[in-house]
Amino acid sequence: MERPINRFQTFKYHLSTAIFFMSLLITPSISHSENIDDTIQKGQKLAQKLCSNCHAINKEDISKNKKAPPFRTLSEKWPLENLEEALAEGIVVGHDDMPEFKFNPDEIADFIAFLESLQQKKTKEPS
Repeated sequence: MERPINRFQTFKYHLSTAIFFMSLLITPSISHSENIDDTIQKGQKLAQKLCSNCHAINKEDISKNKKAPPFRTLSEKWPLENLEEALAEGIVVGHDDMPEFKFNPDEIADFIAFLESLQQKKTKEPS
């Protein structure tokens, strides 16, 4: 003879199932945000090492070389994703005394993520 399932057991089963599936949805987003933060930090280290002698690489500092634009304003001049190919092939444009840099694919992703994290958002003026 089968034993009837009471409402509490049914509720408990559905609740535990819902919690399990919700944890599956939440875990990747936490992992993804941690990966993004790691990527940005790696890009910042590259910028500090290779670029900070000329460029402003933070949200408020001033470029040491007047011909070197602050990184936080780069997207005002061109789309940042356009830098990917130049970084892979060896970027040689920029200010007059800019050395040539050639990044590997991971460094490019890190560097672009860092640049994107710096960009100033244009605010709309009140109408």
